Amino acid sequence: MTDSDRRDASLDLTPEDLGALLAGVTTLAEQEVAAARFGPVFERPPSAAEIDRMIGTDRALPVDGESVEDLLAACAAVLAAGRRTTPGFFGYVQSPPAPVAVAADVLASAADQNLTSWRSGPAAAAVEHQTLRWVGEFVGFDAAATGILVSGGSTANLSALLVALRAVTGPDLDRRGMRVYASAETHFSVGKAARALGVGLQPVAVDGERRLDPGALRMAIASDRAAGLLPICVVANAGTTSTGAVDPLDAVATVAADAGVWLHIDGAYGAPAAADPASRHLFAGLHRADSLCIDAHKWLYAPVDCSAFLLHDAAATARAFGTGADDYVRILATQPAETFAFWDHGLELSRRFRALKLWATLRFHGAHRLAAAIGEDIRLAAHLADLVAAAEDFELLAGPGLSICCFRHTPTHVDQPALDAHNERILQALQRDGRVYLSNATIDGRFALRACITNFRTTRADVERVLTVVRELAR
Repeated sequence: MTDSDRRDASLDLTPEDLGALLAGVTTLAEQEVAAARFGPVFERPPSAAEIDRMIGTDRALPVDGESVEDLLAACAAVLAAGRRTTPGFFGYVQSPPAPVAVAADVLASAADQNLTSWRSGPAAAAVEHQTLRWVGEFVGFDAAATGILVSGGSTANLSALLVALRAVTGPDLDRRGMRVYASAETHFSVGKAARALGVGLQPVAVDGERRLDPGALRMAIASDRAAGLLPICVVANAGTTSTGAVDPLDAVATVAADAGVWLHIDGAYGAPAAADPASRHLFAGLHRADSLCIDAHKWLYAPVDCSAFLLHDAAATARAFGTGADDYVRILATQPAETFAFWDHGLELSRRFRALKLWATLRFHGAHRLAAAIGEDIRLAAHLADLVAAAEDFELLAGPGLSICCFRHTPTHVDQPALDAHNERILQALQRDGRVYLSNATIDGRFALRACITNFRTTRADVERVLTVVRELAR
């Protein structure tokens, strides 16, 4: 190969181009952080046709590359057409990333450590273990928590059901008679996980506050066992996605313990609120769960993706996932820490260095400051609920539950049967308008506008703008 051939095959940049690229990326990152501070959610109403035109979706595969300047301009256009997690974004359960977490995520990408085991990233592995312990302590689950960081709550819930299955049953038993128990308010990822594993999901009744009923749970488990079925796991909620309901965790833990089944708590959204002194009582019994999931990108202000799957006992994940690896990854070390392999504790082999952004956030801000930010989000949701309750043309349908408030617009000129369609039209207009972004929920058969506040930049003024904008768009 000639020197010219080597240059043609290299993906390295000249020092000048590398400097221009990194400087341009830093500028774009600063612009995105600034845009998330002040809004709107969209720079202009989203349009599939406009996005196709901007990206050039019919463009052929590039044969020759383009300049740094052209590439940065293309990236800027894509970012400008995206959705920002602004102070008025109350749609999905997603917090804006803290700037320190953004910086750490850039470093993790630059280092690009494939965190399969200790030997593939010794310091990164230690950081992940420490981060998991810190998160466990932050919410009062276990100051010595073990576990693994995964992509999100869906993967964490799937992992939990598989760990529960291996903890309660033998590997060769027929799964069709196995049962998992959860309320109808539980996230649909639990149902997906049950179907993927071939086990049955048994819905359990809820009380008037949409919390799992421990008495109904006890009866369901006893009934299934009498019918020859095999209960393996209860999934309790530490903050449902629709309304923020927290199941009576201590009572549910007692039922699960008496029945000898695994207790998993889905705290993907709500568990961080256990660190808020004013909300801590809602989570009594959280420490009794066998496993817990928390999405740091939902309410711990980390960039997507970062979900903590926490346990008390590392042997539980080893039973589920430690089935032996190929010889090419056989570990030769003998010191216990150096023999650790994440593939023995989770579904993934290739894994990015997810922990650095959360570790940096916890180090830089500390537990008290993060808990204060979460507490303020909860108070803002309560303020929105108060505004809705005081307004003659709005109806509070649920909440506030943690940082979620569900309501609907009920002007006198719209008949009751037409309210669902009326509020659906409002939501479509809101999501394209960009000043305030809500999502939807169904509450007792009624279409609700759902506001979920998980943003450390949101103020009372942002919350007070919601009803004003809804009224304006309703006209």
